[in-house]
Amino acid sequence: MGEEARGIALGVALDALVGDPRRGHPVALFGTAAGGLERRVYRDSRTRGLIFTAVCVGSVTALGALLPRKTLVTAAATWAVLGGTTLAREGAAMARHLADDDLAAARRRLPHLCGRDPSGLGEDELARATVESLAENTSDAVVAPLFWGAVAGVPGLLAYRAINTLDAMIGHRSPRYERFGWAAARLDDAANYVPARLTGLLTALCSGRVRPTLRAVFRYGSRHPSPNSGQCEAAFAGALNVTLGGVNDYGGRLEHRPELGDGPRPTKADISRAVTLTRRVAWAAAALAVLARRR
Repeated sequence: MGEEARGIALGVALDALVGDPRRGHPVALFGTAAGGLERRVYRDSRTRGLIFTAVCVGSVTALGALLPRKTLVTAAATWAVLGGTTLAREGAAMARHLADDDLAAARRRLPHLCGRDPSGLGEDELARATVESLAENTSDAVVAPLFWGAVAGVPGLLAYRAINTLDAMIGHRSPRYERFGWAAARLDDAANYVPARLTGLLTALCSGRVRPTLRAVFRYGSRHPSPNSGQCEAAFAGALNVTLGGVNDYGGRLEHRPELGDGPRPTKADISRAVTLTRRVAWAAAALAVLARRR
């Protein structure tokens, strides 16, 4: 096994053991730096947003290319870009709060997973939001960074996390970022195109419901407004035999998402099943990444 393969394996193990640090996370430091640069260069312009995105992603990618391809370097980079353990912990915490019928605690916890307004959500809507967030972030926080690590080593790991972080910062539709964030959003769509579909396949293989899961992906995956999130959510809907989608409230901005799946609406009992599925897919993706960089 080569040093990069050992490094990815060690990084995955580190994420499993310690998860994300509460302070001083490398991704947060990148976000702070990118935010400072944005304040200096912002204009309501696609061209300015494209330049900003290219500088941020290009700088991180160049740093990754300059780093030695050693086990510890690869391990540190892998640990820094993965978020699978923290994702599963947040899902498990939501499951506990709802199992205890503690809606207030569940509402306070939901912003750790997604940007929806939790104040008016009941038990079933909190469960749906959690399952959908687990599905989407299984790709964003685990499968996609490992895929790009398998393809391009440390530069791929760092470049993907930079792209995904910029999308979270400026890729959403708003008066400020409609034009400036266009390049970041499109780049994130491109970077996640293959990983999202790989997530759907791994979800099917890890669920024990291969045919229903693949059928849900083919039938419903393209109905979602996101070219990638729909693949992951449809896969989880098929794997868990639930129906996802509905009206999402993002602080007064309502988005109507199509229904994905053929089963009943998710309940609090489905969250633990989704957490287990997330963990299985994460380990499968890690194994593939290690195999891909074994030489």
